[in-house]
Amino acid sequence: MSSRNLLLALAASAAALSLSACVEGLPTQVSRFQHMPPPQGQSFWVEPSDPAKRGSIEFTQYAGLVRRDLMQQGYTEASSPAQATLHVMMDYSVDKGRTQVRADPDPFWGPGWGPGWGFGWGPRYSRFGYFGRRHSAFFWGWDDPLWDAPYDVQSYTLYTSRLTLNIRDPEGQSVFEGRAEALSTNNDLPALVPNLVEAMFTGFPGNSGETVRITVTPPREGHPAPEHHG
Repeated sequence: MSSRNLLLALAASAAALSLSACVEGLPTQVSRFQHMPPPQGQSFWVEPSDPAKRGSIEFTQYAGLVRRDLMQQGYTEASSPAQATLHVMMDYSVDKGRTQVRADPDPFWGPGWGPGWGFGWGPRYSRFGYFGRRHSAFFWGWDDPLWDAPYDVQSYTLYTSRLTLNIRDPEGQSVFEGRAEALSTNNDLPALVPNLVEAMFTGFPGNSGETVRITVTPPREGHPAPEHHG
C-alpha cells in the first residue's frame, strides 16, 4: 500500500467510526464505597462538585436523573439544601480522547495476547504511538511493515467519560463514594451521562470496595435491566 493510499485509508476509517459511534451497550466500570443508611425518611439535595457548574442548565438536566434514581430508592428530595439530611455532590466529564491505530491482520500480535484495549481489551502497537505493554523488539523506522503491506489500517479515537457521586451526612461525613467510567468512540456528554448514571444506580448502593462491570443496554420489552457483572 502506498503512503498516499494509507493516509486515505486512515482518514476514511476515522470518518466511518465517528459517524457510527454509539453508546448503546456501553460497558461501564463502577466502583463504590459506602455505608449508606437505608431509606427511613431521609431527604437529599443534589449539587455540583465543581462550583463553576452551579446554576448550569446542563447540570440541572443530569441532576434530574440522579434525583429520579434516589427517589426510586426510597429517599425524598428536600425543599432546599438547608433542609436536606443527605447532600449529593455530583460531577461528570469526558477527556479529549486518544488516537488508536490498528491493522487487520495485526503484524505485531503475538500468541497469548487478546485484541483491543481497556475494559476487556489488551495492549497494542501503533505507528503513531504506543499503547499498552511492550511486546515486540521492533522500533518504527524506514522499514515500516504497514507501509507497503496489504493490511487494513484503521484509526479511531477513544474517549474516557466519568461520573462521580459523593453523598454526605449532616456532619459532612461521606456515606457513599461512587465512580463510573466508560470508554467509547463518542464524546457526546448528553448521550453518555444517562448511561453512566444508570450504571451507577444498578444494584445501588452496592458492596463497599467492589468494582463491577455494568453494560447499559437499550430498554426492550421483557429485558429492562442492564447487565451486571461482578
